Amino acid sequence: MLIAAARLRTHRIIYPVPFILPSSQQLARRALYNPAMVTAPNRTSRSRLFLALSTLLSLTLVPGHLLCQVSSFDARAAQTASTSSALDREVHADMNFLADDDLHGRGSATRDEHIAALFAAAKFQALGLAPGGDSGTFLQKVALPSSLPQPTQQRLSHFEDTPRTQTWNAIAILRGTASPEEVVLLTAHLDHLGIGPANAQGDTIYNGADDDASGTTAVLALAQAFAAGPRPRRTIVFALFGSEEIGGYGNAAFLAHPPIPLTSIVANLEFEMIGRADPAIPADALWLTGFDRSDLGSELASHGAHLVADPHPTQNFFQRSDNYALARQGIIAHTVSSFSLHKDYHQPSDELAGIDFPHLTNSIASMIAPIQWLANTTWRPTWNPKGKP
Repeated sequence: MLIAAARLRTHRIIYPVPFILPSSQQLARRALYNPAMVTAPNRTSRSRLFLALSTLLSLTLVPGHLLCQVSSFDARAAQTASTSSALDREVHADMNFLADDDLHGRGSATRDEHIAALFAAAKFQALGLAPGGDSGTFLQKVALPSSLPQPTQQRLSHFEDTPRTQTWNAIAILRGTASPEEVVLLTAHLDHLGIGPANAQGDTIYNGADDDASGTTAVLALAQAFAAGPRPRRTIVFALFGSEEIGGYGNAAFLAHPPIPLTSIVANLEFEMIGRADPAIPADALWLTGFDRSDLGSELASHGAHLVADPHPTQNFFQRSDNYALARQGIIAHTVSSFSLHKDYHQPSDELAGIDFPHLTNSIASMIAPIQWLANTTWRPTWNPKGKP
């Protein structure tokens, strides 16, 4: 379905929330808000919005017990029947919201990116996680430079003509038990390109289903899995960055104003474009950028992660996602992906219809046990010789 750029509808939250509800996708769309809350959200309006979204989401979130059901790679076949249904429903619901035409492609530093951040924040709150954003909230508001770099301005001139003055991160924290001062950081980026030039079919919405609604959905699903299980030894921070597509401004703000000391981060895994399988690697596998730069990938693989080396080294993907800025700070940081260099990259055709949902769901499930191990071990990854950027 195509929606013209001018079709920006006003949605209001109705109180109280009814308990006889339509589908979760319809419900999520109706939970959008007065644009005044976007352009000038004060603490009261934001709190009311969080309350409403959290209430709505609490009616649709599937109770998770994934951690107690996922303990080893060897047990995967037995676990699939009991976990795949709940995880599959959650993955479909989140993807259907984030990559729907009504979010207009979640353009960087736009109202729609803000909606995506609020959606993630409400989910984090509903899971009982601790806030990692500004002033005790789950959102980190980031002011953009008054003048963006000229190449960025030139690229944006072909897209939606809208003020881009601020972006948003959604951040939540699951405090560890024995070693809360050690942190595993799980990240993805919220934004895509928004509304831009029409393709041959007349579609102007760059939905970004694979890039990176799939990664955002992975982080949200992992947050649900870990929040539902026993607290890990180490702290886990879930961070969804804004404005990656126009220069990594959300990531930069996280590094400048982190909710935890950067020196406490043991490892970062960024999830980027895992919505389709890559035929260059085994069917059930994911690849890790910069695999040989540290011992993190090989160690996770030895604990059940279906991770292999990036089969596209000439693309320099290690330097092309939010992980790289963290790696430049000395943090062991890599991106998990299965991007096959498909032709829908940065096109309106990167839509839900192209998502391989069994692959996406299985990819997320395959990372739960290895990350659980990482969050509970005393082992720390290190850079390999000449691996640190």
